[in-house]
Amino acid sequence: MISTVVDPVIEKKLERISKGGQPRVLDLFSGCGGISLGFNLAGCEIIGGIDFDPHASRSHAMNFHSDLHKGQFEIHASAKDITSMSPQHLLHLYGYDLPEDCVDILVGGPPCPAFARVGRAKLREVHEHPDAFRRDPRAKLYLPYLEYVKKVKPVVLLMENVPDILNYGGHNLAEEICEILEEWNYRCAYTLLNSANYGVPQMRERFFLIGIHESINEGIGFPKPTRLVDFPQGYKGSRQVALKHIEQNELFSKDRYVPTPQPSGDAGAPVSVRQAIEDLPQILSHLDGTMKRGARRFDTAVTYRKDVSPSAFATFMRTWPGFKSDGSIWDHVTRSLS
Repeated sequence: MISTVVDPVIEKKLERISKGGQPRVLDLFSGCGGISLGFNLAGCEIIGGIDFDPHASRSHAMNFHSDLHKGQFEIHASAKDITSMSPQHLLHLYGYDLPEDCVDILVGGPPCPAFARVGRAKLREVHEHPDAFRRDPRAKLYLPYLEYVKKVKPVVLLMENVPDILNYGGHNLAEEICEILEEWNYRCAYTLLNSANYGVPQMRERFFLIGIHESINEGIGFPKPTRLVDFPQGYKGSRQVALKHIEQNELFSKDRYVPTPQPSGDAGAPVSVRQAIEDLPQILSHLDGTMKRGARRFDTAVTYRKDVSPSAFATFMRTWPGFKSDGSIWDHVTRSLS
């Protein structure tokens, strides 16, 4: 397939990257930078993030912009509200004059409580209304995400959320998002991926949507699982609820929805929680009555256990390129409970 869409802004970005420039990533709803970290490892430059929570914003700045001078660092570290901060304003703060000139890849996971079934139950309880989740303004935060797409014109975009975004009050919201993006000349595909299939010691299933501008003559693919996991039956049922409207509509499966990639026979065993934390020092003071109540300061370092060798996973986490641990633990505590 040869693309007939030519966009000078996209072409300019592709030319810069083809000459060796790092792809530049802007992270919306960034948190402390989980998605940013993956793109950083892949060789991208994280130009900034935006998050409403002040602790998350400062953590993201410490993770990816700690080398900046104090004034510029504080700009990155300040909390920002995506519903009131335009792309022009945000990127001007980061030192860019035109928003469409600087972002090659746009990523983000809009907050999901209104989509997740657990979150919906909480909203029903708090607001005493059976359809409270439909009224939650956080369910509309994908709209500012789309506004950023429109203004910054990324070459590629990634959106992450809970699986139930595919069945939000009986509506497949992913299809609506794809329709909007396709009007702006992005080809889209989405699927469900579980982190345990990729070497993470946690069964966390998530919706992923990828959009690629039609200037690029490339298909959209999702990574093949590297781990073979025997999931509990509940995951199968939860997935079926999320996919209900896709399975009942053949148009979706032929167009944008991509069935979850399956592991091959040579996929490795999943990483266990034991492998991740077995060499952490034991916490016993809550058993012998010596644990103090009240606020605690994380100002004392403890070391990992000497009698347990860290797993390959634990070793990699502590030697992550650019984020290497100093071998100490500063906040290894548990709550003081009776």
